[in-house]
Amino acid sequence: MCKKVAVIMGSDSDFPVLEPCVKRLKAFGLEAKVFVMSAHRTPAAASEFASTAQAEGYGAIIAAAGKAAHLAGVLAAHTILPVIGVPVKSSTLDGLDALLSTVQMPTGIPVATVAIDGAENAAILAAQILALSDEGLAARLRQMKQDMELGVGKKNQAVQERAAAL
Repeated sequence: MCKKVAVIMGSDSDFPVLEPCVKRLKAFGLEAKVFVMSAHRTPAAASEFASTAQAEGYGAIIAAAGKAAHLAGVLAAHTILPVIGVPVKSSTLDGLDALLSTVQMPTGIPVATVAIDGAENAAILAAQILALSDEGLAARLRQMKQDMELGVGKKNQAVQERAAAL
């Protein structure tokens, strides 16, 4: 049985960025539990969640935050589970501030970081980590890669046909 994946956002305004993540996790057959927690406004709750996540059956944590974006690092400091950070684009610096805050972790507190607003890739990375001990999930990931390859092949053929007609 696949473990749960926690999807934690620093603010409810981050939910539109995380919708593709939750959809992708569910498409892989993973249980996605979604929460709003703040590294700054609810630090005790974030610490408590991360400290107990493994015992609660979680296999990975995806943490999305904008601006100062300390959420992923705070969660990673309190767990040995893999934490995947999603820097969220903000109006201030187009997400560069969140990217740097998420990716610049001190030694011993690793956070895997995807692109700004790259929540769907966070879901895929979480699935790939969990697939190391779940052959059914691994098969679904292999199928996704095959489907992507077929899609590119179809696009290639269509572009070649359009170019030949010029």
